[in-house]
Amino acid sequence: MPIEAAASPAVAKLNQVRDEIAKIIVGQQSVVDGVLICLLGGGHVLLEGVPGLGKTTLLRTLARALSLRYSRIQFTPDLMPADIVGSMIMETDDRGHKMLRFQPGPVFAHLVLADEINRATPKTQSALLEAMQERTVTSGTVTHELESPFLVMATQNPIEMEGTYPLPEAQLDRFLMKILVTYPSHTELSRIVERTIAREDAVVHAVLDREEVMQLRSVCREVLIAPHVQDYAVQLVMATQPDQKEAHEMAKRYIRYGSSPRGAQALMECGRVLALLRGRFHLSVDDVKELAPSVLRHRIILNFDAHADGKTADSILSDILSGVTVNASAA
Repeated sequence: MPIEAAASPAVAKLNQVRDEIAKIIVGQQSVVDGVLICLLGGGHVLLEGVPGLGKTTLLRTLARALSLRYSRIQFTPDLMPADIVGSMIMETDDRGHKMLRFQPGPVFAHLVLADEINRATPKTQSALLEAMQERTVTSGTVTHELESPFLVMATQNPIEMEGTYPLPEAQLDRFLMKILVTYPSHTELSRIVERTIAREDAVVHAVLDREEVMQLRSVCREVLIAPHVQDYAVQLVMATQPDQKEAHEMAKRYIRYGSSPRGAQALMECGRVLALLRGRFHLSVDDVKELAPSVLRHRIILNFDAHADGKTADSILSDILSGVTVNASAA
């Protein structure tokens, strides 16, 4: 089937999903789109924002709109790896014979909310690594497959950093995007209050099911990527790597470690979904520019000079985006 014929109904379905989410979530369109992009791009998303901005509600609403299994894990310092992936339990049959059986943990769902992930110890955080990367869970000598689609949406609070354990770089790199959740505007806050005092709660209807979500993923992979757009994404990632000859001056001065190759892969995967959300069947340079902060901000490690001069990952990426140009010869 031609990509145009397959993409038109896909765009319509995605818009329906966004409309259903909008019944519960006011504003935050970039956050909603980011979570959808990660789901259809086959990755995971990290949301950072103060409490009360609707991060937990968003994933629960998405699960209803897509008819997907949802689970929530509250990360605390005493949480153990078995509380996430599951454990072996002893069972006794009718004849008194004892046997071990694997009891799946809450990670065995389509949409997993890892709430305040940085409050758990590194050992517990690392329990998610295999599930996020290989989509499997190993218990003893047996490996269990996780059903697709599988999305981990982790949240972390930028305040109250006491008693928290920063995510290691290896785990941060496994998140397709890191999205900053901001406060609502005056108009949006007024709408939130109006819905709070309304007599009836809004009802979210299922728009898609698991099979249709997987079909949408297939359509996203058919979105065309021109050579010059791919080259621009590669240039952008290499510009963050201070040891490369293509490195931007800001990277050489302020970045200790630049983005890994996963950054370029994520720009392509996320960009194709964003293009489809915008009703286009080809990836543009503007799509890459729009996604770059969310895709790369957690993949660069700043040095001491950056912190001393008050630089942030976003401010440095802004300068790098301004300095990287499209290679006309690749067009």
